[in-house]
Amino acid sequence: MTKMVIALCLFINGELLEHRIQSNMYECLKHKREAERHINPEDHQLVCGEVKAELAKNVDGSYSIHKIIIESK
Repeated sequence: MTKMVIALCLFINGELLEHRIQSNMYECLKHKREAERHINPEDHQLVCGEVKAELAKNVDGSYSIHKIIIESK
């Protein structure tokens, strides 16, 4: 399933390594602030944003991001 979702994305040295669905922008920014307390800001970057993503259904019925779809213009 493809859907627009709010995601918290972790970039290390400019490469996207991890992404998590967030319920809303408020929660995303809250989790971003909490995570930034524990990372090295020189090579790690956390970004909240709305992304088009391919979702996968988990065993518990929730969804996670399988792949972020980048559309060229």
